[in-house]
Amino acid sequence: MSLDKDIRDQLVATIRRFVDERLIPAESTVAESDAMPGALVDAMRELGLFGLSIAEEYGGLGLTMEEEALVILELGRAAPAFRSMIATNVGIGSQGIALDGTPEQKARYLPRLASGSLIGSFALTEPEVGSDAGSVRTSARKDGEHYVLNGTKRFITNAPVAGLFTVMARTDPAQKGARGVSAFAVEAGIPGLSIGKPEHKMGQQGAHVADVVFQDCRIPASALIGGVEGMGFKTAMKVLDKGRLHIAAACTGLAERIIDDMVDYATGRQQFGRPISEFQLLQAMFADSHAEAYAARSMVLDAARRRDAGEDVSVEAASAKMFASEMVGRVADRNVQVHGGNGYIRDYRAEQLFRDARLFRIYEGTTQIQQGIIAREMIRRRAG
Repeated sequence: MSLDKDIRDQLVATIRRFVDERLIPAESTVAESDAMPGALVDAMRELGLFGLSIAEEYGGLGLTMEEEALVILELGRAAPAFRSMIATNVGIGSQGIALDGTPEQKARYLPRLASGSLIGSFALTEPEVGSDAGSVRTSARKDGEHYVLNGTKRFITNAPVAGLFTVMARTDPAQKGARGVSAFAVEAGIPGLSIGKPEHKMGQQGAHVADVVFQDCRIPASALIGGVEGMGFKTAMKVLDKGRLHIAAACTGLAERIIDDMVDYATGRQQFGRPISEFQLLQAMFADSHAEAYAARSMVLDAARRRDAGEDVSVEAASAKMFASEMVGRVADRNVQVHGGNGYIRDYRAEQLFRDARLFRIYEGTTQIQQGIIAREMIRRRAG
């Protein structure tokens, strides 16, 4: 159920203040230390950010897709590491259980995921499995009242701090492709589960990714999400559109913030006796950036409203994710250019946000994957 408009607007305004007063001032500290301050994580818990998409009956905010997008448009204005902290709980880290979990699984995990006392993580990608997600090799062999997991997951967001992993593993080795894959809720700390060293990344410092390794890891059969084998990818597909719209909103929020930084800098920077904001070639960068960010915001909100209305928005979500992630890269690049030499210097943050923005074109499906989705649907519709 949608929030009352006044309450929704108050929530969005609260998040905007939090971003401006707490998160943006902490960006350089997080980037330098590659660590998220505990006080900020606690503040995010208090604001309910870990439970944006989890139903109220389990302690979450139960936002609609449009409401979630409006919140992420604000949260996305800060460096992406902050959003990444809550993203796995808001996304597949909770939604697989929320949609297809057993009543026991929902009761056990959703309240703690909503409060942020339990950090969720989605373990799909493997060393040889990226865009071709249906080729999962991690195995889950049934052994009485247990499953035995073996395999390695790669680039898993929040793995070092996660208490719960939604793991995609192959339960039917004879069944090729996605139909042989199942989803499991695997708790951290059990024997046979280990976490690799956090990766040193190009950007988004403070958001940690690492390998998750399973070596004869025995988990109870009750960990099978929904209690039915072979449903893992069907579960994941149900939330793909949601995840792509969430990322598109984050890209748009970051672009809007970068545009503000760009114009502020140009207004205060003097060359040839006047502010560089008066130079038409720079004004063209401002205008292009604003128009593209406005287009992305419109796409996100339109697709979100359609999804809330029950429409199939796979093409719209893919289009929004593709456009917004490419757009924020262009905006971040222009920002460096407007800053000139200062754009290459860390103190000005332009180079940090340029590096941060690059990842958006890769995760939640690369630009090329989104292009394939859109094109296939166009061809299908043309064929009638």
